[in-house]
Amino acid sequence: MTAKMKRRAFITVLGGAAAAWPLAARAQPGKVWRIGFIAGGARPVPLDRSPYAGFLQGMRELGYVEGRDFTMEWRFAEARYELFPDFAAEFARLKVDVVVTTFAPAAHAMRQTNPSIPIVLAYSTDPVAQGLVASLARPGGNITGLASALDEIAAKQVDLLLAAVPKLTRLTLLTNPGNAATQIVAKSVEAAVRQAGVGLLQVRAESAQEIAGAFDTAMKDGAEAIIVAVDALFFGRRQQLAELALTTRLPSIFPDREYVEAGGLMSYGNSLREFSRLSATFIDKIFKGAKPTDLPIEQPTKFNLVINRKTADVLGLAIPPSLYIFAAEVIE
Repeated sequence: MTAKMKRRAFITVLGGAAAAWPLAARAQPGKVWRIGFIAGGARPVPLDRSPYAGFLQGMRELGYVEGRDFTMEWRFAEARYELFPDFAAEFARLKVDVVVTTFAPAAHAMRQTNPSIPIVLAYSTDPVAQGLVASLARPGGNITGLASALDEIAAKQVDLLLAAVPKLTRLTLLTNPGNAATQIVAKSVEAAVRQAGVGLLQVRAESAQEIAGAFDTAMKDGAEAIIVAVDALFFGRRQQLAELALTTRLPSIFPDREYVEAGGLMSYGNSLREFSRLSATFIDKIFKGAKPTDLPIEQPTKFNLVINRKTADVLGLAIPPSLYIFAAEVIE
């Protein structure tokens, strides 16, 4: 091989290697980003098997390596939403570069304390109505990310319960009054049951003790099925909720598949893990110079139905075959 050919081969190899280097690693050479992540629930153990691990998966898929390109500051409120301002102040002291959160009140606290730090919503419900952004297309300010179509989801949950329990006449909705997003769920459920001619009782809980009391109230009111609204407290108490639904023999539907793994009858909604994974794309764009105000809020339209067949059998429910066909997953 001549010297010229060797030089050409070297350039070809070098060019191929450069093309293979992750774009993320070339965004700011030598920069190690500090990411703050705030969740409303308890710290999951292990973290890498939780829905929040989707964020780290998304970062890896974009070519980022934890420890080399970024570090994480995880904070879990354990349903104590009054801690959000403390987390915001702490992140300001730590000089984090960007904050990711799955809970609107945390975003409010972060923006109030750190109006210039980019905030990415890994999950949100109607961020416009909650005063987080000006519009989905043009967020304005320092907040962007993902939003769930919670009104559509709640209405569909009513339809699914009616399909699973054809003679349903009395439905209960469990919400946490400390979570403003549950108002969206309540309005949608109220409209859906009104159209179906089904009675509705809304019960509320802000603690594990109140959850048990809410089920007692539902049973005294003659509840025949229950919808559990999306909430960090409820997600952390999903085992308790699933067991209470079984003990009271109430067909149940939840927002996340983890409830069904715990023994709940059904779940229908977006995947929190998938939302967390997709939120990494916003981080990538911000690291490369984009401003949150220029990044439209995205609304993934993939909804998953998960059914626990064993729970259906225990409750003596004959789930229609059409629901099993429609389901993304059936837990045996």
